[in-house]
Amino acid sequence: MFEPAIAPSASLLGLLQRGRGDGTLHALAAERADALAALEQCVTRDPRRDWQVENRSLYYARLYMELEAPLQGLEEHLFHVDDLLDEHESRTGLALAVLGRLAGYGRRDALLLLRRYAAVGSNWAWALDELALWDDDRALLDLAEPVLNRFAHGPEGDAALRAAVREAYEPRPWHLWAQTHARVAAATEQAPFDLWQRQLDRSGAAPAWSTEAVLAWADEQPQAPQDVFERRVAAAARCLAAVAGPDDQPLLLESAGSAREGARCAALRHLTDHDHEDAPDLVERAAVDASHRIAAFALGTLARMRGARITERARLWAADPDGGPLADAAARLLAACGSPEDGPLVVAALRRGIFADGVDGEGLTVLVEGVGRLAAVAGVTVLRHIYAETSSSQLRGAAARSLAATDACFPTGAAVECLWDCEESTRELAARHVLTKGDVRVLDRLRRLAADPGEEAEVHAAVRGRLSAG
Repeated sequence: MFEPAIAPSASLLGLLQRGRGDGTLHALAAERADALAALEQCVTRDPRRDWQVENRSLYYARLYMELEAPLQGLEEHLFHVDDLLDEHESRTGLALAVLGRLAGYGRRDALLLLRRYAAVGSNWAWALDELALWDDDRALLDLAEPVLNRFAHGPEGDAALRAAVREAYEPRPWHLWAQTHARVAAATEQAPFDLWQRQLDRSGAAPAWSTEAVLAWADEQPQAPQDVFERRVAAAARCLAAVAGPDDQPLLLESAGSAREGARCAALRHLTDHDHEDAPDLVERAAVDASHRIAAFALGTLARMRGARITERARLWAADPDGGPLADAAARLLAACGSPEDGPLVVAALRRGIFADGVDGEGLTVLVEGVGRLAAVAGVTVLRHIYAETSSSQLRGAAARSLAATDACFPTGAAVECLWDCEESTRELAARHVLTKGDVRVLDRLRRLAADPGEEAEVHAAVRGRLSAG
């Protein structure tokens, strides 16, 4: 998958791609043709950096309703020839989720489009999950034949059918079909046992029950991918917690300072987990090691450490005027567990991160949250910049939460826009903090959110609390 092309934040398209509240407000004020074109582009070319955690479906569906937008563009996207060539669910997932939301608002054309796609589309399982929420039993029963025809009769087809049943988010259609289709009934009964069987059949040699053997086992796959390497090291560290005793301390200290990659990282993890007095020195040495794996693991381990000893050392590292990976990792630790006096160090690291990698760089979220947790008012300007420019609605939500804790202008400024934000948690935050006097848009929006059947329960609770309070 390619990174989405995000338009400038001052443009209508850029605002809608980011899911900002101002995107809705600008779309409603723009020429209808321009607003429809921008909206359709967002839904058919998913702009999210992480489509699995960022919310957009309700945000775009509401705008479809406000603009009384036709669904022809979504239909062409779903049934394009690319649907036969690109079966990745991220290509059509957002469009299907928006159609599901529209079906919840009573758009029958959206419901019919979902039915058609569930019958013939490559991402049929997603469409079926949406229909499970909004369609009636009769229509779902009519889909049984086209869906079940996808699974050939025989062992392979039956295994694929069981996998589909097991992975479905919404089991309602399968339960309906099980009443009249023996294959589905058998699949629904067998699917849970497949998982148990895979767990019982796991192969792979476990390490012998000694510290030396565990360290040797951690080194057995030197060429493994990074994620496999880290899982193996973490498993070795858990084993060390069970087998290592006081007599093993010299071996562990030596391994954490100079052993091969797997053993060194496992020993380092064990010593940091047990807050050994030498752990800060070992982490500092490992963080500048020539091995990228060892350095990356040390920095990741630092983020997990807690306690007075490591916090004091982290303050020294974070204060390094030249910055660097160790200083930035130390600042992230302080952001998570430091004291208010650490605020300037966290703000400085946040500025360095933006200067180096932009507003969508890795590791910014914990720093943004830290600015709010530490009430570092010096970070208000940079928080406002992140809020306006980031393409991640999750990071923007974190910036909004920190602004609520540090920016005196938040209740009359960003909080108003956040009432239209794409993220549920950001709308809830706005409902709890926005100033309700002096801006007629605020009370009108709160009333609309309270009456909206598609809104999330947490937002309903926050909105109704504000309205009932006057």
